[in-house]
Amino acid sequence: MWKGKSTEGRLPAAKAGVIVLLILVLAGMAQSCGGNKAETATAGGEEGKKPGMLLEMADAAAAGLYDMFMPCILFERSGGTGCWFFREQIDSLFPLYEYVLEEYGTGEVFSQPEFSAENKELREILLAEAEEGISPEEPADREVQEEMEQSLGELLQEENKAAMQEQENIRFSPHVQQSQVDLESLKDYETLVKQFYIVDSTTIAGSDRLNVESFLEKDMSVSKEGDGPQILIFHTHSREGFADSVQGDPSTTIVGVGERLTQILTEDYGYNVLHHTAEYDADRNQAYSKALPELEQILQENPSIQVVIDLHRDEMPESTRLVMDLDGKPTARFMFFNGLSKTKKTGDITYLYNENLEGNLAFSFQMQKKAVEFYPGLTRKIYLKGYRYNMHLKDKYLLVELGAQNNTVEEAMNACDPLAHILDMVLSGE
Repeated sequence: MWKGKSTEGRLPAAKAGVIVLLILVLAGMAQSCGGNKAETATAGGEEGKKPGMLLEMADAAAAGLYDMFMPCILFERSGGTGCWFFREQIDSLFPLYEYVLEEYGTGEVFSQPEFSAENKELREILLAEAEEGISPEEPADREVQEEMEQSLGELLQEENKAAMQEQENIRFSPHVQQSQVDLESLKDYETLVKQFYIVDSTTIAGSDRLNVESFLEKDMSVSKEGDGPQILIFHTHSREGFADSVQGDPSTTIVGVGERLTQILTEDYGYNVLHHTAEYDADRNQAYSKALPELEQILQENPSIQVVIDLHRDEMPESTRLVMDLDGKPTARFMFFNGLSKTKKTGDITYLYNENLEGNLAFSFQMQKKAVEFYPGLTRKIYLKGYRYNMHLKDKYLLVELGAQNNTVEEAMNACDPLAHILDMVLSGE
């Protein structure tokens, strides 16, 4: 900056003071007679001329100051080819002049060709970057902000709903057979266990129980004739949910998945299905014993029921995701489960005798075989464990672990289509 020494052709210091005073007066006149921009713009007659006059006077006063203190930038201010960002810094040295420009019009400098809409936007971006670290103030009206956030949330929900609907519109196409299980090799017990089973460490599963030939000889077909239900679907653990289940909304838990499976088996395959949604796992340790009397009553009241499906979801380490891409849809993988009423420690559990064990094992094997042949990778190996799990009620009793706690509801729902197809193939005797 210059230090104010007198130079020929420049205004003396006293005159500079007069100019500064003049700018102060002009600002005061502008405030008293201008009101706000909207009022000025609509004023008529002589009042409408005041902003133009003030701008001219302010320009003249500013020119004097520029001439006295910064003559080297007079050309830059008067010309049309200078850098607008440089002019911005000039105006910041004279805030009163800048106030007049902002209050009463764009000023001559903003009417120049280089100040197009795009350049103004760029200017704002550059100035914002120059002031990095200054946080924008929060809206004064908290209620307005909350309403905006609520509206945004509702919009996102609608978008998610539309996306889910679009997924549902993609019709599932049952697969044709992809591969053939080598049944001859499965006559070897060790090969059978390796390819088809996981035996719990507490359980004994000998070759007397796992016999492929006896499994395949078992007729698993059912008749769709008659008025009563042929299939019962229920949930020993109805409270089991998924990663995005909504608290208090059973349609987003394993119960909702059971409803979806019921719908597919009814509408697409023509079965009469009873979906029982009672809750038994308020005390999870007593769930099976609590469910048993009611299941017995349901079967007694509905003698037409030939198939019972206890639909669960599994529990896995968070790092393990039971999901695969099936025809473009994320689909939860599932597993068939059998209780053998036998452990290494106790041997046969006589008080949990299961007269239908052979039928249970044949049913899960035939389901697994179809899954491997038509949907490779979709199912996990059949899990064998001790105890009975109420599977003695029917020979065609299937316990399914569909997905796990870290699967989404969508992934679990998508698994119902191939599960229903596999089930229909077995129950149709194909």
